[in-house]
Amino acid sequence: MLKLVKFVLIIMLVISSCSSKKQLEVEVYETSESGNKLTKISNIEASKDDIKVVINPTKKYQTISGFGGSFTESSAYLLNRLSKENRNKVLEAYFGESGAKYSLTRTHISSCDFSLNNYTYAPVEGDVNLEHFSIDEDRDDLIPMIKDAMEISKDGFNIIASPWTAPPWMKDNKKYVGGKLLPEYNDAYALFFSKYLDAYKKEGIDIWGITVVNEPHGNGNNWESMHFSPKEMTDFVKDHLGPKLEKEGKSHINILGYDQNREGLNEWVDEMYKDELTSKYYAGTAIHWYESTFKYFPERLQYAHEKAPNKYLIQTEACVDSEVPKWQDDAWYWKKEATDWGWDWAPDHQKPWHPKYAPVNRYARDIIGCLNNWVDGWVDWNMVLDTQGGPNWFKNWCVAPVIVDPEKDEVYFTPIYYTLAHFSKFIRPQATVIGVENPDKSLMITAAKNPDNSIAIVVFNEGTEAKNISISLHEENVSIKIKGQAIQTIVIPAKK
Repeated sequence: MLKLVKFVLIIMLVISSCSSKKQLEVEVYETSESGNKLTKISNIEASKDDIKVVINPTKKYQTISGFGGSFTESSAYLLNRLSKENRNKVLEAYFGESGAKYSLTRTHISSCDFSLNNYTYAPVEGDVNLEHFSIDEDRDDLIPMIKDAMEISKDGFNIIASPWTAPPWMKDNKKYVGGKLLPEYNDAYALFFSKYLDAYKKEGIDIWGITVVNEPHGNGNNWESMHFSPKEMTDFVKDHLGPKLEKEGKSHINILGYDQNREGLNEWVDEMYKDELTSKYYAGTAIHWYESTFKYFPERLQYAHEKAPNKYLIQTEACVDSEVPKWQDDAWYWKKEATDWGWDWAPDHQKPWHPKYAPVNRYARDIIGCLNNWVDGWVDWNMVLDTQGGPNWFKNWCVAPVIVDPEKDEVYFTPIYYTLAHFSKFIRPQATVIGVENPDKSLMITAAKNPDNSIAIVVFNEGTEAKNISISLHEENVSIKIKGQAIQTIVIPAKK
């Protein structure tokens, strides 16, 4: 009899223990190869075979500066060729409350490959005082797109501006492509930035940050470019650009160094942050993803953070490059069929870094990999391109999250758009990346606590098999099933 009583008590304790576990209230949004597109899911399934994931808000990492894409002349030109209804639909999808709520963006200073032609704001040779400086080239398309986005965005967004080259007459080869800035024009080039900032401010557009030049390693004989070594760029920032902006009351403008692929990070941050003088005017480092279709270089990202832990580390450009977009073909974006520049002509030692890849996988993997290795901002390239992957004066075709056919006035939101929105919509500026204990190495997971105390967890299942995840926060738990080839954002609302 005594044994029976003890047994009953044990059963009651177990039942009591189980019933005392609180269910974690969550909202789940999924994008999947099977067809979900940032779809809110209500049928959350529990399982006995859970992967136990623990969220730890006490472990705090970097503060988020934002997520978004880039305003280019090509994108703005295409939007102006659409009907007013479709133009507004695209801008709402990127900046509206019902859309991706982009918070960090980029644009080009003078022309780039995704312009309709070569142009510079300072075309008059020898005009060192830039008396003929003009942003008129931007007035038809680029400026209206930015202004309309500003009107739609409730929370606003920051803009990083990057020149692809100085005015050709300031360079040793006098061309848009290649060459170096001549030392006698260091001050004129610093003035060029100041004039740009003033001109855009006059239009009602505040620029949050600038990079010295896009891709200082250059790009051969392709589109607009200008070469800098790490020391040359740092000396220019230290002795010319930084002091110029400081003198004119523009110290709030964030100067980001480098602005190219991650493999070169160590060399650049060693020079940029060598000492107090070299690092004084740098607000942070800008990076791109083109070094590999699958590697995100965590060791390099960690090195850059450790070198300057209080500086920004922002991904400023990424895209599916060297590809003509697939129109209305969601399946292609989930298949490992895309190739990049490295597939064709990377040096032999880098060839293994450039296998064929699935565009959605590359985006999800890279963004989560960056967030888990101190990157605080992530910016995509063109917001809108056409069915050819342009317009692009050099015919350097690429893919954008939104593809349009202006002749038919049609818009296609690719799976890339929804992938980006999983981060930009739910992880807001000033959020803090927090700790995640994830025992399953085949799943990629990141988490951030927003300023309103809600928590956003992004899970990426690249495999083909569905998985069950048990998410634990403090004493509360929830079990969620994620399909194979799927991305989920799990939002834990703030406690009222």
